[in-house]
Amino acid sequence: MTGKLADPPTSDAPASTATSAQRFRRKWKRWAGMGAAAVVLGVAAALWAASLLPWSYSVTNMGFHDHGGGEIHHLHAASQATGNDISALTVQTTRPADVSYTLTARQGTIILTDGRHVQGFTINGRSPGPTIEAQLGQLVEVKLVNENIASGTTLHWHGIDVPNAMDGVAGVTQDAVRVGTSFTYRFIADKVGTFWYHSHQDSTVQVPGGLLGAVVVRAPDSPAGADALTVVHQYGGVRTINGTASKIDVDAPAGQQMRIRLINSDEGPMPVWVPGASYRVLAVDGTEVNEPTPVRDKAIMVTAGGRVDLGVTSTDEAPVTIAMAGASIRVAPAGSSATGPDSGSAPREFVDLLSYGSPGPTRIDPANADRTFGYKVGRRFGVLDGRPGLHWTINGHMFPDVPVFMVNPGELVVFKISNTSGLIHPMHLHGHHATVLSRNGVPATGSPWVVDTLNISNGESYVVAFRADNPGIWMDHCHTLVHAAQGLSTHLMYNGYTTPFQIGGDAGNSPEGS
Repeated sequence: MTGKLADPPTSDAPASTATSAQRFRRKWKRWAGMGAAAVVLGVAAALWAASLLPWSYSVTNMGFHDHGGGEIHHLHAASQATGNDISALTVQTTRPADVSYTLTARQGTIILTDGRHVQGFTINGRSPGPTIEAQLGQLVEVKLVNENIASGTTLHWHGIDVPNAMDGVAGVTQDAVRVGTSFTYRFIADKVGTFWYHSHQDSTVQVPGGLLGAVVVRAPDSPAGADALTVVHQYGGVRTINGTASKIDVDAPAGQQMRIRLINSDEGPMPVWVPGASYRVLAVDGTEVNEPTPVRDKAIMVTAGGRVDLGVTSTDEAPVTIAMAGASIRVAPAGSSATGPDSGSAPREFVDLLSYGSPGPTRIDPANADRTFGYKVGRRFGVLDGRPGLHWTINGHMFPDVPVFMVNPGELVVFKISNTSGLIHPMHLHGHHATVLSRNGVPATGSPWVVDTLNISNGESYVVAFRADNPGIWMDHCHTLVHAAQGLSTHLMYNGYTTPFQIGGDAGNSPEGS
């Protein structure tokens, strides 16, 4: 049977149907893509908005409270609601000051002793500012006057365990001192040692810019002329000592041991060494080393914000050179023209303060701690105050959602500090000195190693302990100040204490800057 084959389908209808489906799919993909993009943008916008810091906030409301495993005394827990104002934590005496200074802070041109001009900040017309000198037990009074620093300023007494209201942290213990106004600090010089002062308002600008100076507290029977102060600071990228471009001379009769007080006011650790001669490490962060032994062909690491006192003996044969990258100190009898060995490069081996010197009469047992805290410094991607990037973390949390470490007066406090962030951090706790108990699991065996600023390299871990004997609200931060401004900062807070001061706000308080 023959028949007529059906006509092939016309191309119009099916083609039209196919084109419609294709168009629909294309539109669907476009809508889906737009929807996904909107979701991503919405999430990003939400994260961005959530990361923005408030215009004004109290540090007592930041992050979350970490109690370190200790019980909170009900009295302190109850008083937290009403709050003991830290403004009342001052020197409880009306006695006249034994030592008085007026320090006038100014922004402008710094003329260094080598004649160079740099822009920065001066105190009484120079940088470093005047050295505050006192004897043990004296009452020190310092009036800070702000001549023209528009952002305001303060003075923090680095390494001196002053009463909390005198700590000089803008937005935490006081408001920044505005132009034309003043603030008076009073504290007892209750510890012999080498310390320093610096601004804690907009510190990432003002401290590198030179708003700093030294504090030296001596015992009444200290021999006159047996010590020399050396403040190391970089101006315009050039390392200086006491405002001198690179070198200073210290006059010392042959045979005299000199105490060289070294202050590292810069942003990073500084190796110091004595080529061709021996030296002793007499003190670290204002605490004397017990039975220091001679050191030769080793460097000592002075972390950012840290201090060491070195003992060297002057000779007729050759000057003793104390070297650091870009600068040196020459110790020799007055008028000596003898030359010493070249500084060369820093020795590869360093003094290990974990085992240096002899043990003291007492040891701290971390098993007896009332509170034990973890302080893990890390880094991860996130958004901080609207800025995406790699940001510092404390126990996995980014600022301001960081742990605040809560303690009670009289407690023995242990911190287990570790650093996996990839960089070095000089960690500085205000108002207290901590004893290093171990590093990377190795117990301390030398002189008690007492610090207020501890250099923690990447991959290192430390256990430190201190007695909570100075009530208040205390910063605990990295002293590479730009790291603190980027979020590597929190607080040690005593239960039951509050502050009337705010970060930001009309006062413009910004302890680290941005």
